[in-house]
Amino acid sequence: MAQSCTHRDTIDESSMPSSTYGCSDCLATGGRWVHLRMCSSCGRVGCCNSSPGKHATAHHDKTSHPLIRSYEPREDWYSCYPDGLTFELPDVPPALSHS
Repeated sequence: MAQSCTHRDTIDESSMPSSTYGCSDCLATGGRWVHLRMCSSCGRVGCCNSSPGKHATAHHDKTSHPLIRSYEPREDWYSCYPDGLTFELPDVPPALSHS
């Protein structure tokens, strides 16, 4: 396991969330979610692995986009799938979060 994330250069701060309300896939299928995560490469909003659909991880598996960011209010952490790390970055504005 890496000591620091080697994929920080994939963060696209200009990407907009695919949903401002909830998990894009759950909203489309009538599913439910526990917590939300946003892909740091493209903005896709998916549900966490505690949710039945595990759509954030499914998005990573499909696209290989390496980083997600919490899409919960007052949570500013990132998680890197390939490096197996969760971390915060200094001087990064808080993520938009769902309503």
